[in-house]
Amino acid sequence: MELFSTVGALYLKEKDFAEELKTELIRKSIHMLIALVPLLASLLGAAITLAILAGGVLFYSFAEYQRKHGRIIPLVTRITNAAARQTDREGMILGPITLGIGAMVSLLLYPAPASIIAIYSLAFGDSISSIAGKLFGRNPFPYLQGKTLEGSLACFILVFYITFRMVGSALPSLVIAGVATVLEAVPVKDLDNIILPMGSGFAASLFFI
Repeated sequence: MELFSTVGALYLKEKDFAEELKTELIRKSIHMLIALVPLLASLLGAAITLAILAGGVLFYSFAEYQRKHGRIIPLVTRITNAAARQTDREGMILGPITLGIGAMVSLLLYPAPASIIAIYSLAFGDSISSIAGKLFGRNPFPYLQGKTLEGSLACFILVFYITFRMVGSALPSLVIAGVATVLEAVPVKDLDNIILPMGSGFAASLFFI
């Protein structure tokens, strides 16, 4: 009987992990779409891109308000529910709002390539940290609400690679990757979508403006 209980507990644990991983993959796939912002800015101009981002933030805020009051916005509400972590579903899901604001701040504060590095750090550094931490995280940092050494290392390596491929210089790439990694690990929930690109963009601006 005890064996069946143990097997049942392990099955439920694996099932919960699979559900959490699925949610995280959906969430971060959406998150990485913000990497399209530099392309939009190059094609349409910064002003139009900022207007699109602002409109997206306002529309999502309206849709989230409706969701919290039991009303459904076709497609948006379904995607929001699929991408919501279990701990987020009772309150307002602010991730898409802070994500849009983070990209807007990057465009407003920093010219290219600093703005591009800031947005790519947000899109890819934050995403790979979360996914790698979920899959491989075995060494959590104390007091950082689940952030892991493995996730932070993945963030550092990817931001370094992206920056180095863009600028071809190791020292700036190391500094920017370090800043992005530290800010991603700060336990401020969805506000990291704002402070991460602001910090990495500022670091990049010291070298490239």
